[in-house]
Amino acid sequence: MSGDSCVPAPAGQGADEDDDGPAEKEREKLPPIRPAAGSAAGGLERGAKTQFSTFSNFITTINQKKEVTESSSSPTQPVMSNIKNVRELPPICLDVRQKQRISIETLPQELKAPVPPEPSLPVRTKTVKDFQEDMEKAKSSGDWKAVLDFYSTTFDSFLEINAAFKNDANAPFDTIEDSGINAKFVNVVYDALLNTPQDVQKSVLKGIINGLLQEWKGPRTKDDLRAYFILLQNPQFSNTSTYVIYAHLLRQTAALAEADHHFLVHWFKKISQKRFKQLMDRLLQFISLRLFPAKPEEFPPMIKCTWWIPSATKVLSLFNAANSLASPPIISYTDFYNSTLDHIDLMEEYHNWQCYGNSHRFSFCQYPFIISIAAKKVIIQRDSEQQMISIARQSLVDKVSRRQKPDMNMLFLNVKVRRTHLVSDSLDELTRKRADLKKKLKVTFVGEAGLDMGGLTKEWFLLLIRQIFHPDYGMFTYHKDSHCHWFSSFKCENYSEFRLVGALMGLAVYNSITLDIRFPPCCYKKLLSPPIVPCDQNTPVGICDVTLDDLYQIMPELAHGLSELLSYEGNVEEDFYSTFQVFQEEFGAIKSYNLKPNGDKVPVTNQNRKEYVQFYVDFLLNKSIYKQFAAFYYGFHSVCASYALMLLRPEEVEILVCGSPELDMHALQKSTQYEGYQKTDLTIRYFWEVVLGFPLDLQKKLLHFATGSDRVPVGGMADLNFKISKSETSTNWLPVAHTCFNQLCLPPYKNKKELKQKLTIGISNAEGFGLE
Repeated sequence: MSGDSCVPAPAGQGADEDDDGPAEKEREKLPPIRPAAGSAAGGLERGAKTQFSTFSNFITTINQKKEVTESSSSPTQPVMSNIKNVRELPPICLDVRQKQRISIETLPQELKAPVPPEPSLPVRTKTVKDFQEDMEKAKSSGDWKAVLDFYSTTFDSFLEINAAFKNDANAPFDTIEDSGINAKFVNVVYDALLNTPQDVQKSVLKGIINGLLQEWKGPRTKDDLRAYFILLQNPQFSNTSTYVIYAHLLRQTAALAEADHHFLVHWFKKISQKRFKQLMDRLLQFISLRLFPAKPEEFPPMIKCTWWIPSATKVLSLFNAANSLASPPIISYTDFYNSTLDHIDLMEEYHNWQCYGNSHRFSFCQYPFIISIAAKKVIIQRDSEQQMISIARQSLVDKVSRRQKPDMNMLFLNVKVRRTHLVSDSLDELTRKRADLKKKLKVTFVGEAGLDMGGLTKEWFLLLIRQIFHPDYGMFTYHKDSHCHWFSSFKCENYSEFRLVGALMGLAVYNSITLDIRFPPCCYKKLLSPPIVPCDQNTPVGICDVTLDDLYQIMPELAHGLSELLSYEGNVEEDFYSTFQVFQEEFGAIKSYNLKPNGDKVPVTNQNRKEYVQFYVDFLLNKSIYKQFAAFYYGFHSVCASYALMLLRPEEVEILVCGSPELDMHALQKSTQYEGYQKTDLTIRYFWEVVLGFPLDLQKKLLHFATGSDRVPVGGMADLNFKISKSETSTNWLPVAHTCFNQLCLPPYKNKKELKQKLTIGISNAEGFGLE
């Protein structure tokens, strides 16, 4: 978000553009403004079904306005380009490979920037109550003059906007925490706007154009920022007929200096959840309709407004930064997904980002928060496929160059294991074939006939994960309170088995296998620290900032105790008698560790207890398991090393590995395949009536019973390839599942009651024999 990268290029007045025909010029004018569909009827002057006249007089003003020639080194002087003559906006975000991406960017608390003097504001005394009374009178009498005068005056310039909505005209309000705006008044004025006659709405847009056309000299004032902040909330911009004006507002906002963006981000996070979501949805809709316009004639040609989408995406990134700074977030990170991008050439976007980085070519990959997890999965899979093909091709070339006969097996990662030595054989195979990890995986169990069509691979994953995560194996500790596993802190001479688990997770992502693993979110945050393996092997990996909230997700009881310590009102030193030293049991022996140098001699007091808690949490989640997690980290990245990982949030990595917890049993019903049954058979109809009536916990048990996991792949239920087969056994038998093939074998039960009883017993007591 550097200022230099945000400066729009000056729009030149090329001779070739002056020769455009009259039809082309007419098309580039601001389109007519149509009232919103939801506008209330009332008032003889409204003409609810009549379009506004085109803004020909505004266009004339715009065409007569001289453009300011702008120096590329002056990031604080963006200009309003002629609507007719536009050029592509330069990139507005640094390459995320060189800077922490905006989706998780946390801005510094204060940025030092030149603060120009605020101009004196005109005095405006209208209050919320006065405005509401004017609206009521206008609705009852049909005389909208007072309302028209208010809107025309208020939006005529940035100064007037501040005069109307600023809490105190004489106060500077130069802090990030207080915008100084009467938010209630702004909301009331905007909520009423779409219910006013067309000439009132037209006057607002006219005033906005006047404000955007102002020639700026020097840095923007905080009053200017307040004006942008207020204008971005205008509900008129939901209408496509206002998009030309909206685009220029977005362009100017995107081109502000980084220090100005810093203020806007903190002001955005104070907006209510409902209005924040509306603003974000408006931006997403703007991007979608510019990519795929329902009526292309409504907009200028794409070649003349290539800056529209980069500008909107940049402004959207400010809202995303605000959402990340808010605790808890205002909305879910998934609300920023734009599913329209699922239908563009994602690999071209990815390659542009890889090849051009922070040069002058825009890519949505610079703003990964806008790309859905489904789209990111496509990018990762295609990138992995290209890597697989490249490695397989190189193997083939090497064979031919040595005049050896090519073998089809060389195109795959062939893993041969004995069931009786599953972990050791798997570790040996993956270590020995480290160069082949990015090839397509095929598994063979020694002494067993069978061709791996996917079932053996899934069985290998299931058996290996169950064995490694068993408590008796000692690699991971299961915490019942949080229902998750965490790394054992026991020291050992060889951490290769942790590397194996990391490689398994990477292979699962690479081969689209959903694993039944329960790691806390903190694990995936550490897995992306950093997202690209550093070249210097001495650089620490898997170390991230951790908080008490992270510990709550693993050891809630201990985290609660530390929280109590922080809020304790008595004398901590005298009552707890603790030092900066902690103790852990390892193989029956108690070992002590200092949280800081000479920690055993430093008492915990009321003054340093925050430091103690932070050091303790860091010790538990980072330092005490560093070697274990580093091996796990390198194992995962030995398979998944890709710039595509930089597009992912920790939550998204978890979904790729373990699937989504959100179940849609109706979608499963639609995509289910049948063998020996028809979907209209009575047994199948009973089955779905029972399953759809199950509570969520039983639905999850059914999914776990049939597939080995209670989670859904990224692509949804359809990607499960769930199958129900007819079992020719007695109806006294319980259902049987082949989890390797996501298959449920269902006897032809005679009635719904019997089916529900047998199915419930089967899925509720399947632990240990659900796998066949």
